[in-house]
Amino acid sequence: MKPDPNLLIQITQIKMPFGKYKGNLLCNLPVSYLEWFEQKGFPEGKLGILLQIIYEIKLNGLEYLLDPLRNSRYTR
Repeated sequence: MKPDPNLLIQITQIKMPFGKYKGNLLCNLPVSYLEWFEQKGFPEGKLGILLQIIYEIKLNGLEYLLDPLRNSRYTR
């Protein structure tokens, strides 16, 4: 399966639809919350995929890769 670069853009645009951090952009979720999902299970569907991606990004210290997307025309 070919990686979809639009998923990274969506991580900087989509807000968490439920829970303790409802309304926060996925890219701004704390690692501890993502670790909780890792232990309990990520939601089904696209949201789960996006949460897994941001978890891996944060776990590996790659958040800086999202900076250009946060400040680009894609997030307006």
